[in-house]
Amino acid sequence: MREAVLYERRVNGSVRCNVCQRRCIVAPGKRGVCKTRLNDGGALFTLIYGKVSSAAVDPIEKKPLYHFHPGTRVFSLGTLGCNFHCKHCQNWQISFAQPEVSGRDVQELAPAAAIEATKRYGCGGIAWTYNEPGIWLEYALDCAKLAKAQGLYTAYVTNGYLTPEALDLIGPYLDAYRVDVKGWSDSAYRRLAHVPAAGGILAVAKRARQKWNMHVEVVTNVIPGLNDADSDFAGIAAWIAKDLGELTPWHVTRFYPHYELSHLPPTPVQTIEKGCEIGRQAGLRFVYVGNVPGHQSENTVCHQCGRLLIQRLGYSARVVGIEGGQCSRCGADVNIWQQFRGTTHEAS
Repeated sequence: MREAVLYERRVNGSVRCNVCQRRCIVAPGKRGVCKTRLNDGGALFTLIYGKVSSAAVDPIEKKPLYHFHPGTRVFSLGTLGCNFHCKHCQNWQISFAQPEVSGRDVQELAPAAAIEATKRYGCGGIAWTYNEPGIWLEYALDCAKLAKAQGLYTAYVTNGYLTPEALDLIGPYLDAYRVDVKGWSDSAYRRLAHVPAAGGILAVAKRARQKWNMHVEVVTNVIPGLNDADSDFAGIAAWIAKDLGELTPWHVTRFYPHYELSHLPPTPVQTIEKGCEIGRQAGLRFVYVGNVPGHQSENTVCHQCGRLLIQRLGYSARVVGIEGGQCSRCGADVNIWQQFRGTTHEAS
């Protein structure tokens, strides 16, 4: 065990965890909702520091991150547990597991070893993914500091339920923030993830972009009958355009039956295409169809001159029309992050 960051001691030996927006009050001997933080004697401890359930070398496009070092490989790490309980979770075997009873082979990987592996495998950077990285804050922070010192990029693939304090702690060392926006209404979040409201998620994503200058991309997995109304698409698109900027990529992805939603059909491709069109009408320049391999809306095209910039098929990407992060034909800013940044971010 390792003592956690961002918690408050309270009366009667309880503590308040301030890593995620649940802000669990944890009694002595008990754990928070994520099941990975234990109150031991009036102090809060993380049970998952350095515990890796999943490790792989992935294309950065798999995250999906389409405008962040395209065509590179990223060393991807996941642990156990989650602060959400999504009915359609693709990785429920690790997200709903408790550290000591998961039944999975979990390896210990020190931060220095994680960075050494990132370089040994020829990766451009490291990502915390597969389950919610926010609950792994202490470990991700130590890794990220080492990564930035060695010129590697860093990325969170997150449900976005970090507190502002947690974001600000890792903010100087985090380059990319790939956030799920699961729906536009609080009721959608309650039905899908057992989370009371979405507003805090949107506010922290805005903070990542505006305060810490992170590269932000948004994913919405569209589920029939739950978050596929025109008003859902319009609300999310308008928020992205206003708070994150019109050049922010939005991935409108196709749902496939899984876990507690195995009884639902896959999302019709026409619904995904409709959502993308609503996004474009809202002023978004880069809206992508996801989970439909071979669809023409996987490609990146210059919004100003129409030049093909990045050609994709599934997770394969070929950069054909970008120079210095801009369109090679007309010079338009297309919000492509290509150059590694070895220095930390400055808050603005």
